Amino acid sequence: MLRSRSVSSVVVPAVPAAGEVFAPGHLGELTRYVPVELVDAVLEETGTVQQRLRCLPSRVGIYFVLALGLFPHLGYARVWDKLVAGLAGLRVPVPSEKALRDLRRRLGPAPLKALFEVVAGPLAQPRTPGVCYRRWRTVAFDGCNSLKVPDADRNRGWLGRAKLHLGWASYPTLRLMTLVETGSRGVLGACFGPKRHGENHYARRLLHLLGPDQLVLADRGFDDGRFLAQIAGTGAQFLVRLTSLWRLPTGDRLPDGSYLARIRGVQVRIIEADVTATGTDGTAARDGYRLVTTLLDPVADPAEILVRLYHERWEIESAYYALRHTLMRGRVLRSADPAGVQQEMWALLTLYQLLRTAMVDAVETALGTNPDRASFTVALEAARDQLVAAGVPEDAGDQVVGRIGRAVLANLLPARRARFSARRVKCPLSRYTYPRPEETRPARSTAIDSITVSIHAVQPATPAFVSRRHPFPTVTPPSTSRPPSLIDQAHAVLRAHPGRRWGATELATATGAQNVSSFCVLLARWARQGQITKVSQGVYMLLEGPDAPPPAPPTPPPVDPTLSRLDGTLTILQSAPEHAWRPDEIAPALGITNVHSLNVQMAAWARKGLIDRPRKGACRHRTKPEPPDTSTHLTSTDNA
Repeated sequence: MLRSRSVSSVVVPAVPAAGEVFAPGHLGELTRYVPVELVDAVLEETGTVQQRLRCLPSRVGIYFVLALGLFPHLGYARVWDKLVAGLAGLRVPVPSEKALRDLRRRLGPAPLKALFEVVAGPLAQPRTPGVCYRRWRTVAFDGCNSLKVPDADRNRGWLGRAKLHLGWASYPTLRLMTLVETGSRGVLGACFGPKRHGENHYARRLLHLLGPDQLVLADRGFDDGRFLAQIAGTGAQFLVRLTSLWRLPTGDRLPDGSYLARIRGVQVRIIEADVTATGTDGTAARDGYRLVTTLLDPVADPAEILVRLYHERWEIESAYYALRHTLMRGRVLRSADPAGVQQEMWALLTLYQLLRTAMVDAVETALGTNPDRASFTVALEAARDQLVAAGVPEDAGDQVVGRIGRAVLANLLPARRARFSARRVKCPLSRYTYPRPEETRPARSTAIDSITVSIHAVQPATPAFVSRRHPFPTVTPPSTSRPPSLIDQAHAVLRAHPGRRWGATELATATGAQNVSSFCVLLARWARQGQITKVSQGVYMLLEGPDAPPPAPPTPPPVDPTLSRLDGTLTILQSAPEHAWRPDEIAPALGITNVHSLNVQMAAWARKGLIDRPRKGACRHRTKPEPPDTSTHLTSTDNA
């Protein structure tokens, strides 16, 4: 009997050809903005070209990392399936997830950063609506501090842990700083890093991107005098909101109510205004604005026009919303090490810029259309569809704007309507979870019926202090009396009701303070100075008579602007030798805006023995000890 033999066969997969291993290297229709020639040039420049040609070359790795940003909710293998879904008939590689992870690690962040620097820049033409104010292209600085990375040891070692008011954050967070074109919301430049560095630290890295044809908009976080002088040094103009802590000497008053001043040697113009928005339901919200600008001509640039222009700064917030929530879906980044986080961030910024480029190219074909009407969500979904259908050829009619552009033009958003609402978020750890006491905007989004801008006509007055570095000419004080300050109003309210204990909020309402939070800080400061009495947490009263608090601190004498910072401080300390002076009491008389730097210097002078430091945060004039009386000792010696 013959015995049958079973023969087992082994199927060996065919090795992809050299051209087929590059086939997954695409980004759908967005490949027109990142062609393979550009990717190869970036790889060559950064020295990340593969040593040997295998199934996953470096060019494919660049497109794969970019595709990860299009599908943040999918894993490596599923994203690879999207890349090769339209390549039917080709023998494309089928890598494992470990092979794709190793591909990312081989590339590193350098080629993605170089690729972003190539595609970053202004997107719209100057004639496009909403892009320019007069001859300047409007751009804005701002930071985003809500980008979360995986809670891994290496990420924590780089970024640290974020402290919230209710405890430690669950994930380390990244601070992203961008310079955005407000008209198109395109990114001109970006940098990121740990939150231990402030926003101004990162913004200074982007100053080289500014030029004489740009107008910089920024909020109160960027009102540092040194930073503003650096912006002016680039030749760019700026329009920045100031905090209430600035005490600028007023110069010439201009016809529109603004006035001239000087910051770090730069001639600027100060605009103080109240903006009142009235809703269709009768709700009115009012806020005060204090703007500083290098646009000095009140005829060419009226104050009211500049106040309304400042609102364009919020376009960068819309850009962050598109990046953080629409593109990333609010998810935590993938990478568990700093190199991977940097690579992922540069890829996301590059992908965001490519989508904005496609949107602006489409909108500019419809003359007179504002780029604000282009939907980022529509462009994103169309880009995802075109990546999956990579093998489908384009129609002849799609060569100008492409299918992404056609989708954007077919789904233009309606013209933006003016509306307002209270600033609240549904997050228990956010400072905007609950309404603030001073909030006057409605809880729900309400259409705005009218917006009124009232410019304050500020009268020139003698400056509160004169800067040592940039003396300001003294002006004649006005004949009108000085309006009562907040402390005077608070004293008047407290004296009208002797013995009553006032809560901070009701005292702010009685004095007419606009910002309750800032007023609470002032109350705590006045209590430390002894001008009012703090009975308990958030409760204050005024004690008079034998139980009255100690008198207010002495007023610093005038200081010669030519003196050094140390000599000026010694002059002030000698005026009241027994008083323990705090840095915030000395700084205005010396023309110093950075109180922290003065505090550090005072501590150094105390260590050198130049001044006394009775307690932390205070200093006193150092009196030289009298030499000991040695007459008795000498007499006894002579007698001996």
